[in-house]
Amino acid sequence: MPESSPVPESFPVTVAIDGPAGSGKSSVSKQAARVLGYGFLDTGAAYRALAWRVLERGDDTAEADAVVRALDGFDYAISLDPDDHWVRVGDVFVTDDIREPRVSAAVSGVARVPEVRERVNVLFRALVAASGSAGVIVEGRDITTVVFPDAPVRILLTASPEVRAARRSAELTGEDAAAVAEALHRRDASDSKVVDFLTAAPGVVVVDSTELDFDRTVDAVIDVVRTATGEN
Repeated sequence: MPESSPVPESFPVTVAIDGPAGSGKSSVSKQAARVLGYGFLDTGAAYRALAWRVLERGDDTAEADAVVRALDGFDYAISLDPDDHWVRVGDVFVTDDIREPRVSAAVSGVARVPEVRERVNVLFRALVAASGSAGVIVEGRDITTVVFPDAPVRILLTASPEVRAARRSAELTGEDAAAVAEALHRRDASDSKVVDFLTAAPGVVVVDSTELDFDRTVDAVIDVVRTATGEN
């Protein structure tokens, strides 16, 4: 994979946030973006949208060739407004579709294809550059190390496996807690073969929310951003 270029000075303030499944990356990042007046980029949505496209074509995301073929003509767009979130592939809005269980079960197969990661990483940088925002919070996996390794603010948001499983179970009403915990474990194990999302790279600030509620976690992230950028 080619190395990423340094972030130009004209870029919006980029806040890169990594973390494992169930760590609260999306909800915390979105709320922090609202408070700061920043844009919000959910990078996982791109992998989900591509997985959705593979499935819609009747292909299997476990087949790397099928995933790469789905990249051709992959017309992807996403809103960076934390209060008006939408995802579109071509003319089809897939905001809800990409959260379906069948897509969730297939997305790891898409994310582990190197060519996919290279292509979408270029897309993420372009989206931030064209955002028109003072800053953008970008959350996902390998954001602090590969996508925006030179971002002025880099955070690893994490929590204990037990707490992450409990939070994810609470989000998925009607789901068995043990099954949710097992699914979370499988997701971590699968994704860890592609990226290291449990160890902070040099210069990355760790925010451990194991003992924090949602509001305090948001505050902790905002404190890191304001300290790094010199904002009041």
